[in-house]
Amino acid sequence: MKFPRNARISRGKLDVAPFASVLFLLAIFVMLTSLVYTPGVRLELPLADELPGTDRPTVAVAVDAGGRLYFENKLMTDAELTRRLKEVVDEFREKPTLIVQADKRVPYGRLIDVTLLARQAGISQALLATLPRALAASGQPKR
Repeated sequence: MKFPRNARISRGKLDVAPFASVLFLLAIFVMLTSLVYTPGVRLELPLADELPGTDRPTVAVAVDAGGRLYFENKLMTDAELTRRLKEVVDEFREKPTLIVQADKRVPYGRLIDVTLLARQAGISQALLATLPRALAASGQPKR
C-alpha cells in the first residue's frame, strides 16, 4: 500500500525575521541571567601557578572573608566542623586531604585554626585552593 505524500520542500527564499527574533530573545536571556542571584559564598581565591595537587581523596572547607566556615554548603562553628569532619574521615578508606578554599583576605591565623581543627578530626594533610593566573587574566570578572 502506498501512502500519499503531502509534504513539500520549500523552494522560496528564507525569511530573516524569525532568525533575528530568536537571536534577540537569546540576547535578552543572556543579559537577564547576569541579574539573577546565584546562591553560595563569594570567595576571591588568591592567584598562584604550579602548586602541587594531591591524588588522595579530598574534603573541601570554605572560609569567607569574615572567617566563617562552610562545609557541605552549610555554615558551621569550629566544634560542628570538627565533629562533621570526624564523621567524614571515617567514611574514607584512606585519610583524605583537606582543601581549604579561603578568601584572600582571611588572616593567616584563621587558616592555621582550620588546619588544626582538621588535625583533630584525623586529617593530617591540608592544601590551600588557588586560582591559576592564566585563568584570572583571561577574563575572570573582578569583584
